[in-house]
Amino acid sequence: MTLDPLAILTAFGLIFLAELPDKTMFASLAMGTRMRPLYVWFGTATAFAVHVAIAVGAGSLLGLLPAMVVKLVSAALFAFGAFVLLRGGDDEDEDGASRAVTGFWPVYTTAFMAVFISEWGDLTQITTANLAATNGWLPTAIGSAAALMSVSALALLVGKFIAQRVPLKTVQRIGAACMAVLAIWTLVEAFTG
Repeated sequence: MTLDPLAILTAFGLIFLAELPDKTMFASLAMGTRMRPLYVWFGTATAFAVHVAIAVGAGSLLGLLPAMVVKLVSAALFAFGAFVLLRGGDDEDEDGASRAVTGFWPVYTTAFMAVFISEWGDLTQITTANLAATNGWLPTAIGSAAALMSVSALALLVGKFIAQRVPLKTVQRIGAACMAVLAIWTLVEAFTG
Protein backbone atom coordinates (compact mmCIF):
# COMPACT_ATOMS: atom_id res chain seq x y z
CA MET A 1 0.00 0.00 0.00
CA THR A 2 1.39 3.41 -0.92
CA LEU A 3 1.08 6.36 1.40
CA ASP A 4 -0.68 9.37 -0.04
CA PRO A 5 0.90 12.49 1.58
CA LEU A 6 -2.20 14.53 0.76
CA ALA A 7 -4.42 12.03 2.60
CA ILE A 8 -2.09 12.18 5.62
CA LEU A 9 -2.11 16.00 5.62
CA THR A 10 -5.88 16.10 5.17
CA ALA A 11 -6.42 13.80 8.13
CA PHE A 12 -3.90 15.73 10.23
CA GLY A 13 -5.44 19.11 9.44
CA LEU A 14 -9.05 18.11 9.98
CA ILE A 15 -8.41 16.19 13.18
CA PHE A 16 -6.03 18.81 14.63
CA LEU A 17 -8.57 21.59 14.13
CA ALA A 18 -11.44 19.47 15.46
CA GLU A 19 -9.51 18.46 18.59
CA LEU A 20 -8.25 21.95 19.54
CA PRO A 21 -11.47 23.12 21.20
CA ASP A 22 -12.30 19.61 22.45
CA LYS A 23 -12.77 18.75 26.12
CA THR A 24 -9.90 16.25 25.96
CA MET A 25 -7.45 19.04 25.20
CA PHE A 26 -8.59 20.90 28.32
CA ALA A 27 -8.42 17.73 30.39
CA SER A 28 -4.83 17.18 29.19
CA LEU A 29 -3.98 20.75 30.12
CA ALA A 30 -5.46 20.30 33.61
CA MET A 31 -3.70 16.95 34.18
CA GLY A 32 -0.41 18.43 32.95
CA THR A 33 -0.45 21.09 35.65
CA ARG A 34 -0.78 18.53 38.45
CA MET A 35 1.06 15.51 37.04
CA ARG A 36 4.27 14.92 35.13
CA PRO A 37 3.46 16.14 31.60
CA LEU A 38 5.51 13.48 29.82
CA TYR A 39 3.71 10.69 31.71
CA VAL A 40 0.36 12.31 30.92
CA TRP A 41 1.35 12.55 27.25
CA PHE A 42 2.27 8.84 27.13
CA GLY A 43 -1.16 8.00 28.57
CA THR A 44 -3.09 10.30 26.25
CA ALA A 45 -1.03 9.31 23.20
CA THR A 46 -1.66 5.61 23.86
CA ALA A 47 -5.40 6.20 24.29
CA PHE A 48 -5.50 8.24 21.08
CA ALA A 49 -3.60 5.52 19.20
CA VAL A 50 -6.10 2.91 20.38
CA HIS A 51 -9.02 5.12 19.36
CA VAL A 52 -7.52 5.74 15.92
CA ALA A 53 -7.03 2.00 15.46
CA ILE A 54 -10.63 1.35 16.48
CA ALA A 55 -11.94 4.16 14.25
CA VAL A 56 -10.13 3.02 11.14
CA GLY A 57 -10.73 -0.66 11.84
CA ALA A 58 -14.37 -0.60 12.80
CA GLY A 59 -15.63 2.94 12.26
CA SER A 60 -19.04 1.86 11.12
CA LEU A 61 -19.66 -0.03 14.38
CA LEU A 62 -19.15 3.04 16.62
CA GLY A 63 -22.77 4.01 16.29
CA LEU A 64 -23.75 0.82 18.10
CA LEU A 65 -22.16 1.91 21.39
CA PRO A 66 -24.66 3.27 23.90
CA ALA A 67 -23.83 6.99 23.81
CA MET A 68 -25.65 7.75 27.07
CA VAL A 69 -23.58 5.22 29.05
CA VAL A 70 -20.31 6.43 27.51
CA LYS A 71 -21.12 10.07 28.31
CA LEU A 72 -22.19 9.26 31.88
CA VAL A 73 -18.95 7.35 32.55
CA SER A 74 -16.98 10.19 30.97
CA ALA A 75 -18.76 12.76 33.16
CA ALA A 76 -18.03 10.66 36.25
CA LEU A 77 -14.33 10.49 35.33
CA PHE A 78 -14.16 14.26 34.84
CA ALA A 79 -15.92 14.79 38.20
CA PHE A 80 -13.46 12.39 39.84
CA GLY A 81 -10.59 14.34 38.25
CA ALA A 82 -12.00 17.57 39.72
CA PHE A 83 -12.23 15.92 43.15
CA VAL A 84 -8.64 14.66 42.96
CA LEU A 85 -7.35 18.09 41.93
CA LEU A 86 -9.26 19.85 44.72
CA ARG A 87 -8.20 17.30 47.31
CA GLY A 88 -4.60 17.60 46.11
CA GLY A 89 -4.73 21.36 46.66
CA ASP A 90 -4.35 20.85 50.41
CA ASP A 91 -1.38 18.44 50.24
CA GLU A 92 1.66 20.36 51.40
CA ASP A 93 5.06 19.36 52.70
CA GLU A 94 6.45 20.85 55.93
CA ASP A 95 8.08 23.66 53.92
CA GLY A 96 4.69 24.64 52.45
CA ALA A 97 5.40 23.32 48.94
CA SER A 98 2.63 21.33 47.32
CA ARG A 99 3.36 17.81 46.13
CA ALA A 100 2.56 16.76 42.59
CA VAL A 101 1.08 13.41 41.66
CA THR A 102 4.02 11.20 40.73
CA GLY A 103 4.75 7.72 39.51
CA PHE A 104 4.59 6.67 35.90
CA TRP A 105 1.84 4.05 36.13
CA PRO A 106 -0.68 6.04 38.23
CA VAL A 107 -0.30 9.10 35.97
CA TYR A 108 -0.27 7.04 32.76
CA THR A 109 -3.36 5.07 33.78
CA THR A 110 -5.28 8.19 34.83
CA ALA A 111 -4.48 9.99 31.56
CA PHE A 112 -5.17 6.91 29.43
CA MET A 113 -8.56 6.21 31.04
CA ALA A 114 -9.67 9.86 30.96
CA VAL A 115 -9.02 10.08 27.21
CA PHE A 116 -10.04 6.52 26.36
CA ILE A 117 -13.48 6.83 27.94
CA SER A 118 -14.22 10.42 26.92
CA GLU A 119 -13.27 10.01 23.25
CA TRP A 120 -15.86 7.31 22.43
CA GLY A 121 -18.08 8.59 19.65
CA ASP A 122 -16.26 11.94 19.65
CA LEU A 123 -16.22 14.09 16.53
CA THR A 124 -12.57 13.27 15.86
CA GLN A 125 -13.22 9.53 16.10
CA ILE A 126 -16.18 9.76 13.74
CA THR A 127 -14.19 11.98 11.36
CA THR A 128 -11.31 9.50 11.44
CA ALA A 129 -13.69 6.65 10.58
CA ASN A 130 -15.16 8.66 7.69
CA LEU A 131 -11.72 9.62 6.35
CA ALA A 132 -10.56 6.00 6.54
CA ALA A 133 -13.48 4.97 4.37
CA THR A 134 -12.58 7.49 1.65
CA ASN A 135 -8.81 8.07 1.94
CA GLY A 136 -7.54 4.68 3.07
CA TRP A 137 -6.90 3.40 6.54
CA LEU A 138 -3.11 3.83 6.78
CA PRO A 139 -2.74 7.50 5.75
CA THR A 140 -5.79 8.34 7.87
CA ALA A 141 -4.37 6.50 10.86
CA ILE A 142 -1.00 8.26 10.55
CA GLY A 143 -2.49 11.74 10.07
CA SER A 144 -5.15 11.36 12.76
CA ALA A 145 -2.83 9.90 15.39
CA ALA A 146 -0.21 12.58 14.73
CA ALA A 147 -2.84 15.33 15.05
CA LEU A 148 -4.31 14.00 18.30
CA MET A 149 -0.90 13.49 19.87
CA SER A 150 0.18 16.98 18.75
CA VAL A 151 -2.83 18.64 20.36
CA SER A 152 -2.17 16.74 23.59
CA ALA A 153 1.49 17.81 23.55
CA LEU A 154 0.48 21.41 22.90
CA ALA A 155 -1.96 21.35 25.84
CA LEU A 156 0.70 19.85 28.11
CA LEU A 157 3.28 22.48 27.11
CA VAL A 158 0.81 25.24 27.89
CA GLY A 159 0.01 23.50 31.19
CA LYS A 160 3.70 23.32 32.12
CA PHE A 161 4.16 26.99 31.22
CA ILE A 162 1.24 27.95 33.46
CA ALA A 163 2.42 25.73 36.32
CA GLN A 164 5.82 27.45 36.34
CA ARG A 165 4.28 30.93 36.66
CA VAL A 166 1.19 30.45 38.80
CA PRO A 167 1.11 28.97 42.33
CA LEU A 168 0.26 25.26 42.23
CA LYS A 169 -2.71 25.68 44.58
CA THR A 170 -4.27 28.21 42.19
CA VAL A 171 -3.56 25.98 39.20
CA GLN A 172 -5.14 23.02 40.99
CA ARG A 173 -8.30 24.99 41.77
CA ILE A 174 -8.57 26.25 38.20
CA GLY A 175 -7.90 22.73 36.87
CA ALA A 176 -10.55 21.32 39.21
CA ALA A 177 -13.03 23.95 38.02
CA CYS A 178 -12.24 23.04 34.38
CA MET A 179 -12.75 19.34 35.10
CA ALA A 180 -16.03 20.08 36.93
CA VAL A 181 -17.24 22.15 33.96
CA LEU A 182 -16.27 19.28 31.63
CA ALA A 183 -18.24 16.86 33.82
CA ILE A 184 -21.31 19.11 33.67
CA TRP A 185 -20.84 19.67 29.92
CA THR A 186 -20.66 15.92 29.32
CA LEU A 187 -23.78 15.33 31.44
CA VAL A 188 -25.65 17.97 29.45
CA GLU A 189 -24.52 16.28 26.21
CA ALA A 190 -25.68 12.92 27.57
CA PHE A 191 -29.18 14.15 28.29
CA THR A 192 -29.67 16.56 25.38
CA GLY A 193 -28.19 14.39 22.66
